[in-house]
Order: sequence, then C-alpha cells, then structure tokens
Amino acid sequence: MTKGEQEASGAKHWQFFRAGDFDQLVIRSGDDLLSLDQLDKKLWAALSCPAHGLQFDTRTLALIDSDGDDRIRVPEILEAIRFSKHLLKSLELMVEGGSELPLDQIDDSHEDGQRVLSSARHILKTLSREAHPAISVNEVIEVQAVIAKLPFNGDGIVPPVADDEVLRKVMEEMIACVGGEPDRNGELGLTITKLEHFFAEAQARLTWLDEARELQESVLPLGEATAQAYAAFQAVQAKIDDYYVRCGMASYDARALLPLSRGEADYAALAAKNLTMKDEALAAFPLARVQAGGVLPLTEGINPAWSAAIEQFRTAAVIPLLGTRDSLREAEWREIQTRLAPYAAWLAKQQGAALVHFDETDLRQLVTGDTQGRIAALIEQDLALKPEIDAISEVERLARYVRDLAALLRNFVSFADFYSGTRKAIFQAGTLYIDQRSCDLCIRVDDIGKHAALAPLSHTYLLYCECRRRGGSEKMNIAAAVTAGDEGGLMVGRNGLFYDRLGQDWDATVVKVIEHSISVRQAFFSPYKRLARFIGEQVNKMAGSRTKAVDESLAAGAQGAAQTAGGGKPPPPPFDVAKFAGIFAAIGLALGAIGTAIAALVTGLFGLAWWQIPLAFAGVMLVISGPSMLIAWLKLRQRNLAPLLDANGWAVNTRARINIPFGTSLTALAALPPGSTRPLKDPYAEKGQPWWLYLLIAIIILAGVAYWLLR
Repeated sequence: MTKGEQEASGAKHWQFFRAGDFDQLVIRSGDDLLSLDQLDKKLWAALSCPAHGLQFDTRTLALIDSDGDDRIRVPEILEAIRFSKHLLKSLELMVEGGSELPLDQIDDSHEDGQRVLSSARHILKTLSREAHPAISVNEVIEVQAVIAKLPFNGDGIVPPVADDEVLRKVMEEMIACVGGEPDRNGELGLTITKLEHFFAEAQARLTWLDEARELQESVLPLGEATAQAYAAFQAVQAKIDDYYVRCGMASYDARALLPLSRGEADYAALAAKNLTMKDEALAAFPLARVQAGGVLPLTEGINPAWSAAIEQFRTAAVIPLLGTRDSLREAEWREIQTRLAPYAAWLAKQQGAALVHFDETDLRQLVTGDTQGRIAALIEQDLALKPEIDAISEVERLARYVRDLAALLRNFVSFADFYSGTRKAIFQAGTLYIDQRSCDLCIRVDDIGKHAALAPLSHTYLLYCECRRRGGSEKMNIAAAVTAGDEGGLMVGRNGLFYDRLGQDWDATVVKVIEHSISVRQAFFSPYKRLARFIGEQVNKMAGSRTKAVDESLAAGAQGAAQTAGGGKPPPPPFDVAKFAGIFAAIGLALGAIGTAIAALVTGLFGLAWWQIPLAFAGVMLVISGPSMLIAWLKLRQRNLAPLLDANGWAVNTRARINIPFGTSLTALAALPPGSTRPLKDPYAEKGQPWWLYLLIAIIILAGVAYWLLR
C-alpha cells in the first residue's frame, strides 16, 4: 500500500529504520506518540523493563510505574502519553524533549489544565520568577521541598506541631499508642483514621473499666489492690501448681518422693557453680521440700530463687484474702484461685490495651472534651490544601514527561539511542578501561551468577567486574562486552577503571569471564598462539622430565657407589651395545623421515616460480587460519543484545544483533592521536639481532640436506 493509499484509507503511516537486523520505529511527531497504542506490540523493541538500575531519572520511572511493581510496561507507557495529551495543547515538544515546560503549551480549555496552569504560575511566583514563560523540573522540586517542611502540606497527616503545648503533648501520646503515618516532611503524624481509631479504643477501654466497678465484689475482691494481687498470683501460679502435684504424687506412691525432690547428683551439679538468685538451674528445683500431703511454707524452707516472688504473693494476695499466715494448704490455694478467677476473666476481655499507659482520669477528659474536634480541625485544614498540592504534583509529572519520555521511548519502543552511534542507551552504565581498550557496552548487574546463567546466549565475550568507590563504601557489579581486539590480557583478577555516566571513576576487578569470539583478527592468530602455547608446554614438560631423570640418575649413582664401597650390592652390568642399537636405528629413521619431509617441502618450493612462492605461503596460512576465521565470523554474526538485557530483567521483543562493524564501534583500542609524533629509536630497546644471517644459514642448511638426500 502506497502512502497515498494509506492516507485515503485512514491507516497510520509509520516510518522505520533498519539496525540490529530488525526494523525499528522512528518517532517523528506528536501524532506518532498518540498513535503508539495502534502499533502492533510485536514491533516494539521491548515489552517491559526494570524501573531501577538504568541511566534514567528514577523519579520519572516511579511516576510511570503506576502499579509500583518496579517494572515499566507498555500500558504504563501509553497511560503516560494519554496523561500528557490531556494537559498539553500539542505533543510536538515531547518528541525531542526539553528541559522546561512552556506555560503556553498547557491546555487550559478544561478544568484540569486550568488547575495545572494556575499551579505552575503559583510555583514561579513563589520563586519570584513570575515573568518566566516556562517551568523546569528543578523549580517544581524546589517548591515541593519548601512545602514538605510546612506543618500543613495537603497529605491529610498532621504531626504534633500544634501551637497549644498541651494539645501537642496529647498528640504525641496518641501516636505512641496507636502509631502514626509519615508526613511529607518525614515526621509521624495523625490522620483522621488514626484519630478515630484512638477515640474508639479510648471509649472501649472506659466501658471495660466501668464494667469492673459495676461488679465490684466479684471482679475486684480487693478493690484497686486486686490488680497487684493478681499480678503476684500469676508470677507464682505455675510453680505452686507444680509443688502440689509433686506432693500429690508422693501421697500416691512413696517411691516418688525422692526422685521428685531431686537427687544428690542434681545438687552436686549445682555445687560446682557460683549460684545466684536468678540461676535458671536453681529455679528449676521444686518450690519447697516435697512431702506427702505437704503444706507450702510461705516464709521459711522456700527455694531461694522463688523466695522474693512468694513473699510478694503472701503480702499482696494471701494476707488480704485469707489473713496472716506462714503456710498455705492446697485447699486455701484453690480458694485464692477461685476468688481471683472473675478478675482473670474480666482481664481477658480487656479493651483498648494500646492505651494502658493512659491515666483513666486523663482518658475520660479526652473523650468528654473537645480534643478530638480540635485535632480533626487541624487535619481538615491540612486536607484543604490537597488540591493545590496535587496540582503541583501534576505539574512535576507533566514537566518530567516533557523532558524524559521521548528518551525512554528511544530505548523501549526502539533501541534508537543504542544504534545511533552518538547517544548512549539507558542500559549502558558507563565505560570500562582495561588492557589498552575501552568498552562502552557496560550493563549494571544486580546478581552476577543469575545474569551469567543467561548471558552466554548473547555469543559475546563478557567481563564481569566488581566496582568499588570511595574506599569500598560504594559497590556495584557490571557486565562489560569486549567486541574488539583479542583476549590475550583479559583474565579473572585483572584490574581496570570504570567511569559511570556521571564521570565518576570506580576501581574495577574482573571476577568472571564468559569467553566467545571477539574478532576475525583474533581468530586469524589463534591457531598460531595455540601452537606456540602447546610447544611451550611440551618443551617445559620435556625439560622438567629430563631434569627429573638426571636428578634421579645422579641420586641412584651416588647410592650405588656408596653401596659398592661398603661391600653391598655388586656394580651395575656393563653397557649393552645391542640393546641401544635398535634405539639409535629408530632415531635415525625418525630423522630420515623428517629430512625427507623437509626435502620435499624445499623441492616443492624450488620447483615454483618466484612469484608463486608468496602465494604458496598464503595458501598454507589460509589452510591453517581459514577454518578458525570462518567459525569466528559465523559466531560474531550471532552476537545478540537481547540475552544481556533479559538476564537483567528486561523483556526484549527482538534479537537486536551486534554485527561486526557495530561491535567494533563499541570497543575502542588504544591508538596514537592523529598528528602525534614519536622518535623511532628506543634508548632501552634490545640490541638488534642479525635475523637475515640466521635465515640465510637456515636456507643453506635446508638446501644442503635436500641435495644430499636427492643426489
């Protein structure tokens, strides 16, 4: 369908660009923004991304993240656009983004726009900038900071800052009892819900206290002293019950008397300790001496760990309820339990327990006085400012969307910033400098292990680094993609320097490496490097083996000589010529085979024309390096950004390839600046070797060997 046919049919005409091996949307106008809800979701570069760890304003992301799940999704992006459209005359200024929101672009044809425009003007007036035609995010933040410090700031939460000192103290006590909500200024305050909850609890507590007075004789047998008596009773109830059960067992069977009273071994264990009245082992012993039909002594013969509690029980409960006595029978113990049972039942139904520290008289004055109405009036005064404060929040939101939303879309609907070559994407955390190269594709990582599980699917050579700043107090992890050069100097433990997007430097240490092909150039030299590495390893093994054999031979010889001198074993047998003749013959055959191969090579070279010799060498190198280069080229075509982002919580909707030319641009190698000069002579260079002489000697030797073998 042509553009004219699209316009005639009413279809939206989109424009795309090709990068990363997929089609990406170009947002050219405000109409493109408004029409994003019509764009097929399969054509969005991403469907969601995390709302943290990005090089993007976190407050703007929080405003877009309407459900607060720390993720940005397509519906939330579209809702941000609809919000902006409702309050702006045109979305054209959002396409490129601007640092300020022009007041004449706010749509005042409806009530919402009028409110936002009025609030923006009020902000500028507060800052003495009435004549300024636009408002910035920083100006809104500046006013919000001033408003947040005010006692009345429109959030319906009032901290205890009333002018009346008595009322302020009461509010502090209320917050201590039922808790408070954080005000914009950070202080805890009361909401209308908290206020009503406090007074509901207060009324319930007073009703509960009145119930006890109505049932004075049964619930409060000792009047106001009943509470103290019951507390003393509760402190020893379990231990006294235990005592009478033990005595009952002794009455049931006399054999139980000694075990239930603890044996000598238990006392011996205590004897080895420095005992105190709070010793748990001592407190575990019976309350008093166990005996059949025993009577509990109240003054003497009590376990020392319980003597103070029993004395408190005697004075607070036993004497007021039963009269003065020095012992307590089981029946009397049951009588005390019965007389305090109504109080225990009433106490179990306690209401307003959070207000237990409030004096009853003060509580009645609060309920019957005008305290609730006065605090409620303060909360209403605060809420009266809510529309104005909310309008300021809407100004902030709109100003942030004008400034930031287009940049987010260039990293969400498409990856235009990443493939632009001039801007950095919001997921690029900074630049890592290591091993004479700079890596621009560095992604901040929360969990290295989790990220490294998926990242290998990107077919990208990755360095995971732990970064520290300011003496180790600030830390973060990054994954850096190496897309140029070779891997020769890259390894775990290598140190580099990471610069974040703010220009701050971090000490970076490589802690994990995921190896993949870096470049075709690296692949060309890799067979020779592997061969050199293999030869070096074999030479080291042979040298080590030979050294070990010589050492063992010398040791054996010294030991044999010592034994011979001492009249021990006979001397070793004489050298067996026949035995070693075969060895020498085998060595000769091997040298002959090598010589034949060399002769064939030299003969083949001498049989070529002079101009064919370089081609022959090139063919040999192609045979050696060609497969490695081909494999590397195929793998480099598979490099993919998506797994790197998916491992970080993104939902990337395409492959987003990193081809060889683009990958080379993401990693810069060290190079002298244009126009630089340097002396050709290095004063500390090693003395030059006559390599041409060595080469000539090698050629003469090879020619001689070939002539001798072929004559």
